[in-house]
Amino acid sequence: MTVGLRLALGQAPAALSGTAARLAWLDSILPDVADRADLLLLPELFACGYNISDAIVTRAETVDGPTAQAVAARARQYRTAIHYGFAETAPEGLFNAALCFGPDGMQLSHQRKLAIPPGFERGYFEAGQGCHLFDFHGLKIATLICYDAEFPETARHVTGLGAQLVLVPTALGSDWGWVANRMIPTRAYENGVYLAYANSAGTESGMQFLGCSVIASPDGQEAARAGADPEILFADIDPARVHVAQARLPYLTDRARLKF
Repeated sequence: MTVGLRLALGQAPAALSGTAARLAWLDSILPDVADRADLLLLPELFACGYNISDAIVTRAETVDGPTAQAVAARARQYRTAIHYGFAETAPEGLFNAALCFGPDGMQLSHQRKLAIPPGFERGYFEAGQGCHLFDFHGLKIATLICYDAEFPETARHVTGLGAQLVLVPTALGSDWGWVANRMIPTRAYENGVYLAYANSAGTESGMQFLGCSVIASPDGQEAARAGADPEILFADIDPARVHVAQARLPYLTDRARLKF
């Protein structure tokens, strides 16, 4: 069994209008990504767009909807796993969600956003429940969506479940630089895991995105960092580095000794 993987992170243009344009952009990067990576991480609500008001409802799809089928077909065609955000419609309501399809086109993961932040999202989305890990290339992988990763408890929870890599599709505005530049590498460091944070770039309906996507290593260092423009990042994910980091700083075990 192959252990470890080559991760690609797609910092997509926020201004892509509609699902067809977003799939076309995906088509433009996949040949190069497929040659260089095992898994591609895309931003929050990549499939439909983020700052699109009521179009969130009309562009929402089921987990087996046409966009999911289109992404699965591309994953199978290019033999590369694809992880992306979308608006999910379900009998229980509307959710900010993410799906991952493996290189065989089969679904590897489905995660709903746990914490709905202040702002327009609370007018549309229900909160999801539970964290779901999946196995790929000998790694245990978790998904946290944007605001979810800003809580120390969520990253600690999925690490406790065994996650070695945490994928975070996000839609971070330009006025939240501290989150991408300081908080996210800290989450990786304090848990001894890889954390990949995929943002959009540019402007969508008046909202300026920060960009600054990052793949943070278990020691808190940046394996790859984007600027403000659309970009594709690559980094090797080595589970041995997770073991080394967690042994060097055993926060996960030593916390049980704390007495308050």
